[in-house]
Amino acid sequence: MRFRRAKPDDPPKPQRSTRGRMLITGLAGALCVLAFAPFGWWPLEILGLATLFYQVLRSTSVKAAALIGWAFVTGWTAAGVHWLYVSMHTYGGMPAPLAALAVLLLGAAMGLYGAGAMGTAWWLRKRWTLPLPAANLLVFPAVWALFEWVRGWLFTGFPWLSSGYAHNHSPLAGFAPIIGMYGLGWLAAVIAGALLLLLHRTRLRAAGLAIGICVAGVGLSFLQWTYPEGKPISVRLLQGNIPQDEKFNGAKIVSNMKLYQEAITAAPADLIATPETAIITLQQQLPPDYLPSIAQFLNKTNSNLILGIFTADSQTAYFNSVIGIPAKLGSSYYRYDKHHLVPYGEFIPYGFRWFVNLMSIPLGDMTSGHDIQPAFPIKDQRVLPNICYEDLFGEEIAAQLNHPAQDQKPATLLLNTSNLAWFGDTIAIPQHLQISQMRTLETGRPMLRATNTGATAIINGAGKVVQQLPVNTFGTLAANVQGMGGSTPFIIWGNKLFLALTTLSLAGAWFWAKRSKNQPKAA
Repeated sequence: MRFRRAKPDDPPKPQRSTRGRMLITGLAGALCVLAFAPFGWWPLEILGLATLFYQVLRSTSVKAAALIGWAFVTGWTAAGVHWLYVSMHTYGGMPAPLAALAVLLLGAAMGLYGAGAMGTAWWLRKRWTLPLPAANLLVFPAVWALFEWVRGWLFTGFPWLSSGYAHNHSPLAGFAPIIGMYGLGWLAAVIAGALLLLLHRTRLRAAGLAIGICVAGVGLSFLQWTYPEGKPISVRLLQGNIPQDEKFNGAKIVSNMKLYQEAITAAPADLIATPETAIITLQQQLPPDYLPSIAQFLNKTNSNLILGIFTADSQTAYFNSVIGIPAKLGSSYYRYDKHHLVPYGEFIPYGFRWFVNLMSIPLGDMTSGHDIQPAFPIKDQRVLPNICYEDLFGEEIAAQLNHPAQDQKPATLLLNTSNLAWFGDTIAIPQHLQISQMRTLETGRPMLRATNTGATAIINGAGKVVQQLPVNTFGTLAANVQGMGGSTPFIIWGNKLFLALTTLSLAGAWFWAKRSKNQPKAA
């Protein structure tokens, strides 16, 4: 069979429209929700990124590439955080169509980061006239990861479902103590780029790179960056399971306070911890004998308590806090104030009060605590709390471990207190547990989780859930936990190593392009 060479006047081969490519990548992005907890099908995320890169590489302009990237991240976000509908409609009273529209608008807003990433990657490839291997392995993964990093801090940040979180149990997990969650997302994107080269003449090198990254990750998982410090402490983590529609009900406040008082005093432990805002009244508004009676129990049993409660320093300075009541009577209370607040939930961005007014959720403009706060000392251990949403920000936790407050030694245990009852029985609960697992991988510290409805759990320093209460049940999780000392590279450097590697990747692509231009053409 002979093939006819195309003539200059032959009509061009039909190209898939940008809308068609957007539909494909939008669906691929939505399917990536299956890569995260509770499903854990992490290879789907790599295949999704490979689909994105393929469609962008075959697009014809910066605008088309940006639209394709926007569709991918919009689908990714809307499918992944659909549970926000529950908080806005079921508990916030927002009409169902508006709540659904709000979730889609959030996805569309996050999609702008995907648009920026893919538009930039396409432009760099054309600007530098890069061959396919340089684009797939150096430019696209680095730009994707850098825009994810920007999404994690711009406008206070929203890193939920960043791609690295899908890999807390994948072969890439061993890299987490070195380059953190964003670094894992970058490596996943490199592997996705390598998959696109399996039909290219460089397929053997690309396959070798992908396999080498996975093998290195498995090998790194055997390294011990931290070490046991002091003796283990006994802990009791309380899960009140108070329905969200009853939590702020005035008629239920007294009974809820009694529930936690009875749960706290049911048995001793070196550390007893309640969920976030277990007590919804201000500390100053509690009955005069409430905390003193608990303190008497703590003193008698040599126990220590971390209690979730609202606090106030003035009529205008309100905090989402935990207070620590030590075993020794007369000792001053410890206090940690949440410093990374949730937009719309704990502070209202300028110009969006109208949106908050559509919901009947007890929201308010809270005051942010200090970035660096001391840990709560308990025997040989030092417990560093973070409240709910704060454990999404790994570099902030690492900074508190690297530069502890008040000349303390670094904390040996992490504690997350949360209330995810706002989101019902949805995948928000296992997703948040997965986020906490990533923090333990990055820091080598165990994480204790005390939550209202779940997931109340104990995670060891290797990111494994060793104990967990069933969700949506009342209960207490009791265990002995060993604190860990020492530092991982991520504690010391935060995201700096990840940023250096992605910058070097882009620099390598630029040098590749420059060298190609300077090479003499064959006669």
